[in-house]
Amino acid sequence: MNVFFALTTACYVASSIGYQGYVLFQKRPIYKVAKILLWVGFLCHTGVIAVQYFKAGHFPVQNLHETLSTFGWAVVGVFLILQLKFNLMVLGALVAPLATLAVVIASILPNPPIEIDPVFKGLWRTFHVGTLILGNAAFAIAFLVAILYLIQEKAIKDKKRGFFFRRLPSLQLLDSMGYSCLIAGFPMLTFGIITGVIYAQMVTGRFWTWDQKEILAGITWLVYAALLHQRLAVGWQGKRAAIMTILGFAVLFLTFFLRFLG
Repeated sequence: MNVFFALTTACYVASSIGYQGYVLFQKRPIYKVAKILLWVGFLCHTGVIAVQYFKAGHFPVQNLHETLSTFGWAVVGVFLILQLKFNLMVLGALVAPLATLAVVIASILPNPPIEIDPVFKGLWRTFHVGTLILGNAAFAIAFLVAILYLIQEKAIKDKKRGFFFRRLPSLQLLDSMGYSCLIAGFPMLTFGIITGVIYAQMVTGRFWTWDQKEILAGITWLVYAALLHQRLAVGWQGKRAAIMTILGFAVLFLTFFLRFLG
């Protein structure tokens, strides 16, 4: 295993433990340590991704090992950017373990060298893959926020001011952050699909082949488009929006793995 990838994994694991400790004990120094570890892990991970990109000449998503690693990197990166605005400290207790799970699974999967046709190397494909990965990361965080929203909403509805109620932020903040993730992720998903369709035409001469992955990608786009339409045009908020966000990510998750298992 690459030294920097091992360091990335170690930082993510330690950060996950730190965030869980913060949720349990609500001590700000624990949170600060967890955040620093996540940043260190992310910077090491960025170095790993950059080396893979310049060495291979393409975005590292050619097998499940590379894709899970890149997805974990993107989730952490999007989370750290969103923290600049929302500073939703408790969310790290879900984001860090998700990134950890991605890189740990990636580390035990084989990563054979893959020779790809030069036609698949280029800036256009980098934009296509990069925007899809970042869009998926934003949707993953929206999914985690939706889970927190439903937990907090149930606690308020049941009038149980227990463990989660005291530690989770207001429903309004959770809803606002979830919406921001969707607003960030949807244009990237759209751009990724459009560039993918154009790229397919350039390479194969066909825009659409009715492949199951293409169909699921289209369904994913429609689910998130419908959710955003309902939020913007009808004023959907709260529980319904959270449930639709979870549904959209379930379809996205299925599409993600069908690429390798289908």
